[in-house]
Amino acid sequence: MRLTSVKAAGRLWTQACGPKSYNSAVSVFALGLNHTTAPLDLRGRFSFAPEQCAPALRTFRDRMHGPMPEAALVSTCNRTELYVAADPKAVRELVQPTLGWLAQQGGVAMDQLEHHTYVMEDRAAARHAFRVASGLDSMVLGEPQILGQMKQAVRLADEAGTLGTTLHQLFQRSFSVAKEVRTSTEIGSHSISMAAAAVRLAGQLFEDLSEVRLLFVGAGEMIELCATHFAAQRPRSIAVANRTFERGQALARRFDGEALLLKDLPEHLPRYDVVVSCTASSLPILGKGMLERVVRARRHEPMLMVDLAVPRDIEPEVADLDDVFLYTVDDLAAIVQSGVEERRSAVTQAEAIIETQVGQFLNWMAAREAVPLIRGLRERGELARRAELDRAARALARGDDPRVVLEALSQGLMNKLLHAPTQALHDARGDDGRRLQDTIAKVFQLRRDNK
Repeated sequence: MRLTSVKAAGRLWTQACGPKSYNSAVSVFALGLNHTTAPLDLRGRFSFAPEQCAPALRTFRDRMHGPMPEAALVSTCNRTELYVAADPKAVRELVQPTLGWLAQQGGVAMDQLEHHTYVMEDRAAARHAFRVASGLDSMVLGEPQILGQMKQAVRLADEAGTLGTTLHQLFQRSFSVAKEVRTSTEIGSHSISMAAAAVRLAGQLFEDLSEVRLLFVGAGEMIELCATHFAAQRPRSIAVANRTFERGQALARRFDGEALLLKDLPEHLPRYDVVVSCTASSLPILGKGMLERVVRARRHEPMLMVDLAVPRDIEPEVADLDDVFLYTVDDLAAIVQSGVEERRSAVTQAEAIIETQVGQFLNWMAAREAVPLIRGLRERGELARRAELDRAARALARGDDPRVVLEALSQGLMNKLLHAPTQALHDARGDDGRRLQDTIAKVFQLRRDNK
């Protein structure tokens, strides 16, 4: 997959307008950063919680000048991407302002962010969206979570009033592609999730997981998945610490565990051998100072800490402590990549499915260029129909012969509908005239006498 820098975007837009490109009333581009282009700490600056997405999209819309573009924001621990649809002429002018808006959201200079972002337009943007939805662009190849996250992004864009017809179609097609990929290929086979990778790490550090005490910090989808994987190992105990006690308690009960409040962590943390954290906090909640005290209280017994949050839940300096083994989402990349070889044939099949669907989406976009013209034709036809119908109704009301009235109605309607193309044929000359004749012959399915 080709990732394009923002600096190269202008050149690519120019190429896209060349004779080999298709014409469309709307263009689409995707601008973002992901786990292959940006380090964890930078990605953390651009992580949007679900409740932040709709307000952020509104600020983006308000900042853009000219016709309002469509926009949707996909934000996960591995990526932040803004999908934008607008008039092709306006799109070329939107790339730099979009980058500037994103940089401002993360409090980062545009020049710094530019080195870690990519821009993809039209065909490449559609292909990228389809690959993301299908799990082909994920850190865990074939993982299914991204599909739910993209569906949530669509709902939030709709809530913000920035979705629009083109992006709605793009994402709905991406969901269909993802379903076809998962049902027609083995892309999800042999995959290892982040949760399974965390269990593997724990198994490497501790000989017997049945003797391990586990603490999960947070109560979201990722923590629930991790707790399910660890619970299968029948650990000695499980606890869930969450900002909201009721939600943490509900999850803990599923695994016969204990519920804690985040504010009580310093008191209870020394009891646990494995800590898995994934919250929506914008700042670390477990710092080096706290863990120094925990290490002393544990008398230097080893402790595994897995930070699956973006931005981080655990300060990176914690990794410097003896007897503490800290892993982040990026550290787990090598583990979750196992099984890739077995899935290469499935990837090839998936890419073929995606390429076919990309072509169909581009055809749909191109067809939309004719929508205003079709609407205008139908409106003109409707005006002619109503005018002749009113004239016929008045004639019948006067007592005129119905057959004469119907003849006049059909004659008048034919004259109105054929006047414009007939006049255009009379006025056209030279090559323009011949092209117009060919077009009208094709439209009305007429045979031309070339003798």
